[in-house]
Amino acid sequence: MDPVLALGLGAFALLLLALPLAFWSLSGGQRSSVVTVLVALANLMLTVQLVLRWWDSGHFPISNLYESLCFLAWGCTLTQLLVERSWPSPLVNAASSPMALGCVAFASFALPDRLQEASPLVPALRSSWLVMHVSVIMLSYAALLVGSLLSVAVLFTDRQQALELRSSSIGSGGYRQATLATGTVGAGGAAPLNLRSITISIAEQLDSLSYRTITVGFLLLSVGLVSGAVWANEAWGSWWSWDPKETWALICWLVYAAYLHTRLIRGWQGRKPAIVASVGLVVIAVCYIGVNLLGIGLHSYGWFFDT
Repeated sequence: MDPVLALGLGAFALLLLALPLAFWSLSGGQRSSVVTVLVALANLMLTVQLVLRWWDSGHFPISNLYESLCFLAWGCTLTQLLVERSWPSPLVNAASSPMALGCVAFASFALPDRLQEASPLVPALRSSWLVMHVSVIMLSYAALLVGSLLSVAVLFTDRQQALELRSSSIGSGGYRQATLATGTVGAGGAAPLNLRSITISIAEQLDSLSYRTITVGFLLLSVGLVSGAVWANEAWGSWWSWDPKETWALICWLVYAAYLHTRLIRGWQGRKPAIVASVGLVVIAVCYIGVNLLGIGLHSYGWFFDT
């Protein structure tokens, strides 16, 4: 068997084992280090797989849908590990693991053999912009997908409790609230302040993590769109051609711009912006998978409607 395909199957097996363990640890309310190790090993296997494919093909491994999905799974597992390091909770693994598993499963079992094989780059892709543009776009998708999945988890966590975003001054999981002390007068006649620790709820922590992850993904997506426009001008002589992929990438950018607008300008928090982020999941699915598989436009890999 091709070692690249074997590594992909190995990553699939590790993620398949990690998924039920992640939900098992979630039901127990305790983080499982075994899940983290399995995800880290899957990420390592995907890293070796991509490097090996790069070595064999002689170009950045993004020439077909198989390589693209494996790169997206690598980005999702890396994002998951970074987010979990920020907040070690079983919810992070339970919410994020299905995405990476789905990418590897689709790449390994749903795609025809010809889309799994390495193929030479078309002339338009033989550019130094390939690594810059495609890698940044794929990493932005990974961050946006993980952040959106965390937002979906917000919708199902502590549903009877009102959410209030509060900054932390004592580390992850809490903050200090100042209250006026009653019955005492300090120097100058002013009542002193008492500080007491308040625990931040799980839903609030998830909301904060999803917001930060989506913000990183949005910035990467913005850089990817700009670099793509520059590359398109070099390759096709036009900055923007309203190709289906470009159009849906713009729609994706607008959806997450609306998410950040509701957070920063409108002051929304908790479940309302989480619904907007959930819509972003559908838009990314159409932009990334739908356009590619329909085989239309300059960016598609083609499948269903190949001639």
